[in-house]
Amino acid sequence: MYIQKKSSDSESATSRRGNGDEFALTRPSQTPHLGHHTKPTKSKINTKAPEYQANYKEMLEMVDQLNERLQEATFQGADRLLDLHHKRGSILARDRIELLLDDDSPFMELCPLAGYGQDDMTIGGSQVAGIGLVCGVECMVSANVPTLQGGASNATTLQRGERLGRIAWENRLPQISLVQSAGANLAQQSSVFHPGGSAFRHLAERSKAGLPSVAVVFGNSTAGGAYIPGMSDYSIFVKGKAQVFLGGPPLVKMATGEVTDAESLGGADMHSRKSGVSDQLAMDEYHAISMAREFVAGLNWTKQGQLPMRHLKGFFDQPLYDPDEILGIVSANIRIPFDAVEVIIRIVDGSRFTPFKPLYGPNLICGWATIHGIPIGILANNNVLFPPEANKATQFIQLCNMRNTPIVYLHNITGFMVGKKYEEDGIIKAGARFINAVSNSEVPCISIVMGASYGAGNYAMAGRSYNPRFLFSYPNSKCSVMGAEQLTGVLDIVMRESAKKSGKVIDEEMAKSSMEMFQSMVENESDVYWTSSRSIDDGVIDPRETRTILGFCLSVCYNTEVKGGNLYGVSRM
Repeated sequence: MYIQKKSSDSESATSRRGNGDEFALTRPSQTPHLGHHTKPTKSKINTKAPEYQANYKEMLEMVDQLNERLQEATFQGADRLLDLHHKRGSILARDRIELLLDDDSPFMELCPLAGYGQDDMTIGGSQVAGIGLVCGVECMVSANVPTLQGGASNATTLQRGERLGRIAWENRLPQISLVQSAGANLAQQSSVFHPGGSAFRHLAERSKAGLPSVAVVFGNSTAGGAYIPGMSDYSIFVKGKAQVFLGGPPLVKMATGEVTDAESLGGADMHSRKSGVSDQLAMDEYHAISMAREFVAGLNWTKQGQLPMRHLKGFFDQPLYDPDEILGIVSANIRIPFDAVEVIIRIVDGSRFTPFKPLYGPNLICGWATIHGIPIGILANNNVLFPPEANKATQFIQLCNMRNTPIVYLHNITGFMVGKKYEEDGIIKAGARFINAVSNSEVPCISIVMGASYGAGNYAMAGRSYNPRFLFSYPNSKCSVMGAEQLTGVLDIVMRESAKKSGKVIDEEMAKSSMEMFQSMVENESDVYWTSSRSIDDGVIDPRETRTILGFCLSVCYNTEVKGGNLYGVSRM
């Protein structure tokens, strides 16, 4: 998930996926923060137990598979294309990002598996994108991969770009685009053209809102792509390489009969001297990257939110328990329950967790802690939700808003309890109040799917449609309206009741085959790699990296003011 920039002069980017705090932005300390009287929560896990060992092994295999797929996502094209790119004196996309970022800056790559397993799509949409530090400023950085289908934009590129744009907007991040693209993949014109204009609209909206954007053009940026440097606040063109035009020489000749060459039509020198589209003419790619860094340095950019001093000075404790143990705790088989508290005390500072209403609505864990010195509220599932759990959650979210405290949602939920008794007890009303609170909460929230995330439980726990600032998934997780077997069973019952009413006779062999196909489809569409491929999450992560990722995301959230608000809408009591 993370790529750490090397401090050496080497061009090759290094991919690291550790399990500690090696990417933390602050210095860890064993010094307890003043006034913190909460005692560490004691773990009840026996790491020697056969069940733990077996689960650890199964989860480790899932993490290994994840790392293999993330490694696939770093593919930048065939060797011959990479060699040709280097012979032209050009730098690879990932190395451009490495040179742009500060020495040893963390780089949190977002939606790296977008497009994975989809026909006619490149993994990541021929793009590398994520958040890193440039001159000490957290920035959203994206780079076309010109050695992969010419860096052309396909449907995945736009879907991923839409999500990246939202993250940059909500978290008030300067945006840096490293541009070299063949433009739209014309074979997918219907799925690229219609939504494609939103990227340019977002640049205009960012500029109006005072969110800076800079485009560095290393090569081709044709047709709609010409509007990326054209609509960015600041544009840098590389001499002799950048070529920006609405229509290339062949189109110009076809449309007007004019014969021209690419350099005189849209070269960097022309745009820097005549058209004014370029704000700076860089002598080479290294010069262009240094100019982009100078632009960010000159922004005098500051966070609107005030991070706690203990975070800034690094006065926070590591968890008492090894994050590696999360692999033995979180169930590889989502049907097997596990205690979310055991995960919590392996990701929060000093393993200190203050529970809220621990004896009421025990299936939903609520409480406060800190991560990297930043206060957070946590909601985590231990089982299905009943009315008491929903009522507790509503009050807890209100308290977090009153305290201006970000919320972390840890999903492992099959949904709200169903049945006559629970309907009579008002499960709909209680759930509606819960969802009302989630919907109207104004503090930043971050969601992590640790296991199942089904039905209205996904909504209540701030799933994708509830706009968490960030959403990540563990490699064992599943997300859909309900479990595949349950959903297939429901459909089978409905089909049989419908046939009975209409007097039809069911072909049992055909019905069985149909149900098996449907269950297989649901299982496939519930799989974490299916959802991540469609940017429903922001990435699949190694559970051992949870603390590091949360610490980085919380810091990013503080680019905006962290302030709660009034949650009250109309609620049935």
